[in-house]
Amino acid sequence: MKSYEEQYLDLGEKILKEGTPILNKRTGETCITIPEHTFYYDVGNNPPPLLTTKQSFPVSAWAEMLGYLRRYEWADQFDNIGSKTWYGNANETEAWLNNPHRLGENHLGAVYGAGLHPSELPELFNKLNNHCDDRGLVIDFWKPELFSKAALRSCMYRHTFTIIGDTLHLESNQRSVDYGCGLNFNSLQCYLLLKFFSHITGLKAGKVKHNMVNVHIYGSHVAAVREQLSRLPDKVIANIEISDWVKTFDDLLLPNHARDYFTISNYKHQGKILFEMVA
Repeated sequence: MKSYEEQYLDLGEKILKEGTPILNKRTGETCITIPEHTFYYDVGNNPPPLLTTKQSFPVSAWAEMLGYLRRYEWADQFDNIGSKTWYGNANETEAWLNNPHRLGENHLGAVYGAGLHPSELPELFNKLNNHCDDRGLVIDFWKPELFSKAALRSCMYRHTFTIIGDTLHLESNQRSVDYGCGLNFNSLQCYLLLKFFSHITGLKAGKVKHNMVNVHIYGSHVAAVREQLSRLPDKVIANIEISDWVKTFDDLLLPNHARDYFTISNYKHQGKILFEMVA
């Protein structure tokens, strides 16, 4: 079976070869787009989805997910724990700048976890802690009633867990995938979400099914994607270990920086490739 990086690079080639150019009205950019793709991550048995042909950013990816779980709604809150990804959406999107629900510089509104009801995550955490699978172990960031109050609709919008025997599995659904800038970030989030949740609950880490719709490469990213595809992946098997102090779901809600939550060993890459985020 091919490694994650080999599959990632194959997908890039497929988008460039088979994709259809589509103008995205929100950003004004043309995107080379395919309709769907699915990745699988065997969290319990395979190494994390880190890339060697460009630098991966697991700390920033986990910081963003922690911000969702903590229901952050300000870009600088995400920045303070390790992710600078939200400033563009907060401060550069014209429709949001003119939105009466925007409270000022760096405000994002009801994005992702900020749109959750206060009871949603505690109920989920309680069920997972008690290994109670009622076929409703869902984190649902898709809140149409709040779209007008948020800088961006959720892209990876739903995570559904299931317990089979002593093993926890996850299915993550994503409506829009920025291949160059976001996909590896999202892969790491899926992997880490299951790794942390299984660690906290004492369940074995199973597999993630990552369903992706509208997978695209922005026109401004094509040259950078081609540069990455020209590199051959290194045979490096990295490892991520969760920090000993992380024992409960409450530990995820502390104001700690994302780098405090895990250590990475044996990870090397061939250098950064610049992908400007399209807000």
